Amino acid sequence: MRTFRKLKKVAMMPYPKTTNEEGVAKAKARKPKPSFVSRCSSTSQTLFSAMARKPFLKQTLATLFIVFVLYAIFNAFFHPADSSALDAAATTFSFNSAATTASSVLLAAGASKPPAVKVFLYDLPRRFTYGVIHHHALARGSRATDPDDVSSLKYPGHQHMAEWYLFADLSRTESERAGSPVVRVTDPEEADLFFVPFFSSLSLIVNPVRPAGSGPGSEKPAYSDEENQEALVEWLEGQEYWTRNKGRDHVIVASDPNALCRVVDRVKNCVLLVSDFGRLRPDQGSLVKDVVVPYSHRIRTYEGDVGVGDRNTLLFFMGNRYRKEGGKIRDILFQILENEEDVIIKHGAQSRESRRAASQGMHTSKFCLHPAGDTPSACRLFDAIVSLCIPVIVSDIIELPFEDTIDYRKIAVFVETTSAIKPGYLVSKLRAVTPDRVLEYQKELKEVKRYFEYDEPSGTVNEIWRQVSKKLPLIKLMINREKRLFGKEVECSCVCTNQTAVRTL
Repeated sequence: MRTFRKLKKVAMMPYPKTTNEEGVAKAKARKPKPSFVSRCSSTSQTLFSAMARKPFLKQTLATLFIVFVLYAIFNAFFHPADSSALDAAATTFSFNSAATTASSVLLAAGASKPPAVKVFLYDLPRRFTYGVIHHHALARGSRATDPDDVSSLKYPGHQHMAEWYLFADLSRTESERAGSPVVRVTDPEEADLFFVPFFSSLSLIVNPVRPAGSGPGSEKPAYSDEENQEALVEWLEGQEYWTRNKGRDHVIVASDPNALCRVVDRVKNCVLLVSDFGRLRPDQGSLVKDVVVPYSHRIRTYEGDVGVGDRNTLLFFMGNRYRKEGGKIRDILFQILENEEDVIIKHGAQSRESRRAASQGMHTSKFCLHPAGDTPSACRLFDAIVSLCIPVIVSDIIELPFEDTIDYRKIAVFVETTSAIKPGYLVSKLRAVTPDRVLEYQKELKEVKRYFEYDEPSGTVNEIWRQVSKKLPLIKLMINREKRLFGKEVECSCVCTNQTAVRTL
């Protein structure tokens, strides 16, 4: 013990510092603040110095305690080699935690979707739905006599079938409608929108068109589309939810340009689903209030891949040569193109044989001509899209469906009418398109083709509902605004201007 004390005194005696030692001391004084591990080492040295004054038992316990603490510290930090490694580990841990938190927030934001728009499907009297199908069948010699037996009534195929597909969609169970932007509700008080499933386009063609020169006929037709239109509006005007907001939150399909022509002024507040605005005045329909929907394509969808090897025809058209209004350009184009090499342009009416010929022609052509008809749009455009035949659109005021999603410049060639009727202009323009550019057009067509397939689960029907859902904020604006104006009639249903003469759009 005496020896230990002597050693202690020797250890505690001051000794003179050399010049080098003084420099080292100053350098140590300039060092940055010691790290956590350095402080732990310093603390342990102090404790060891204190142990030298205590009895042996206390020294042993203290030593064991210090060893345990150091083991725990180094084990927790995976035995870092030095203090810088520990600091790096702490920094990495902090960064990764922040990144994980940010990712979690972004994922949560992405996962949250706006609530689906709630749609109430009116249970219309049968005369407006299956009754129309029934009369259409009777007018063509069908023996079906019971309009209440819906299992025996099949909606006939034609180019304006949006009304049937939307009605059939809402008639399915919600489990079958997964992915739809709208949900059907059975309580009208919960509804955001009200769907009126009148088969307006089919009603228009129930009575077959009489052959030219056959006269008006001696018998009155058993079915009257105009009477049915009037009866529909009278029924709607007797409904609480129609009168509540003057029909602004109601949706009606009128895809045939002549559909609802007798009563359109009485339903113009609704969201109208139309193929174009060729027969509507600006106060009856507009892109702001209404939705442009595609025609139902009438030819077979092309199932092959992109390519030009089997498409030997440059330009194809088959349809009525003589049309009214903007469609008069067709006759001029016939005169210009009918003698051009590798161009097929011929007259054809709607028939099963014509559709087969049109399918063959479109599937073997690079470009398909789409001139205006009686109105700016026609079914032929959508036939071309599902055929991967690049549409050549000669219709200056055409409106196209889903233009917020589809850039039609990537899938079609647009030609002004004044240029298209110049001899040689159109074919020169198309022949200048390289095979690689044709392939680019075809790839884009293949990408967007599903938007024009009414039978596709994630196709046309869902996209129409998405477009309708986007009208809801405007509908609410108009309803609230109209109430504020003390029930005054606004001049224009398309909200181009308002009563204060402030430009709205």
